[in-house]
Amino acid sequence: MQKKFLTNLGLLLFLNLLVKPFWVLGIDRSVQNAVGAEDFGFYFSILNFSFLFNIFLDLGITNFNNRNIAQNHQLLNKHFSSILILKLLLGVLYVITTFLIGFIIGYDSKQFEMLAWVGFNQFLLSFVLYLRSNISGLLLFKTDSVLSVLDRLLMILFCSILLWGNVSKQQFRIEWFVYAQTAAYVTTMIIALIVVIKKSGFRKLNWNWPFLLMILKKSAPFALLVLLMAQYNRIDTVFIERLLPGKTGDQQAGIYAQAYRLLDAANMIAFLFSVLLLPLFSKMIKLKQSVEDLAKLSFSLLFTISAIVAVASWFYSNEIMNLLYPIHQDENQLIYQQRIDQSALIFSMLMFGFIAISSVYVFGTLLTANGSLKQLNIVAASGVVISIVLNLILVPKLRATGSAYASLSAQYITAIAQAVLVVYLFKFRINVKYLASIIIFIVGLGIIGYYSRLIPLDWIYKLFILVSVAFIYSLVLRLLHIKEFIRILRSEKE
Repeated sequence: MQKKFLTNLGLLLFLNLLVKPFWVLGIDRSVQNAVGAEDFGFYFSILNFSFLFNIFLDLGITNFNNRNIAQNHQLLNKHFSSILILKLLLGVLYVITTFLIGFIIGYDSKQFEMLAWVGFNQFLLSFVLYLRSNISGLLLFKTDSVLSVLDRLLMILFCSILLWGNVSKQQFRIEWFVYAQTAAYVTTMIIALIVVIKKSGFRKLNWNWPFLLMILKKSAPFALLVLLMAQYNRIDTVFIERLLPGKTGDQQAGIYAQAYRLLDAANMIAFLFSVLLLPLFSKMIKLKQSVEDLAKLSFSLLFTISAIVAVASWFYSNEIMNLLYPIHQDENQLIYQQRIDQSALIFSMLMFGFIAISSVYVFGTLLTANGSLKQLNIVAASGVVISIVLNLILVPKLRATGSAYASLSAQYITAIAQAVLVVYLFKFRINVKYLASIIIFIVGLGIIGYYSRLIPLDWIYKLFILVSVAFIYSLVLRLLHIKEFIRILRSEKE
């Protein structure tokens, strides 16, 4: 399984690194700069609001289905023909819920119009993820890898035409960005649907109420987990927009979005690990195979990457924000620098949270594959409480920066709790030498970052030196073990 993980991870990373960095740094950033912090903050707060209720689109079905199909391939046809109907009904429930809550918290007509399109996109995305859960559950990782980048590839095409194709004399509007997403998701959904229909031998929809109730009952713990994780991962900008008065809320949400955008990009890469790990862990647990080596391998890879990214982001946050976000035409130099300084601080904090998030993609995925949903939900609920309390306390005082503190606290507390749970439930050995290597690596990264600032070169070269030396340092400490990777890839035994 380690060989299958590494080979398919290589393909998945290759495709995503070809497409998604350009999406984030080329398209998404260009849209933010074209519409301004206020308009993008308006969109971003509604986007994150729509994420809070994604539970009603899925009710944990996607994660349950991925785990179940990985362990029982023969059930695909039976499950797919019934779950299709359930997904459509859940889409209706999602729309009703989001609009009702939007009305309660005081959304106006402009916000509701944006919410309608963003909510429809959330439905399409949820449907694509469900379809992909069938494909990855069958361990068809190459097909799933292509589908994982198809929507972004189409968005790049559509947004490039709208941004730089001179198709309109009007200035680029945030609504166009949302419409491009809709077109990309619809196209990807149709292609994924064709693949699943072909693999499942699907012929007709099957309304089976007792079966649907059984699916809902079994997926309920997964649903609660998704709901809780969405709350403490996406609730920050909703608090910013709601707790701060007038345009200040939109502006601060936009500043937070500038910083969060690169964390979101990094999460896209880390998330790919969980896409592969969930079906692999599920299969190994059913076959009663040890998951310790695969868990250690995947954690070492993700921890090393996330720690290097976090330290690099800390030491060069201002330079990165200045590079990505130029001054707006309605800003003076003082206001611009204040915006960049605040974004840089938030960015450096959020990227340190990336280390915790990365560990969750390994340990949380392993606990999900094991069916340890009760423990996971308790941990996630704790994260929600911490996030809400800290946002309520800190946002009125520190504005968007307060949300960054809340996010960082919730992420690390939940990550540590999940790691402890994994060690306890799976009886992993406490490897003191390995833990010491992790601590030494973090301390060493801080020293490397500090001295890289003293090199008399342009910051781009200093950043490159930091990352290069850090990578070599990880090899010296054997957090990344090249010979072991080669041995696994040459192994014939799965």
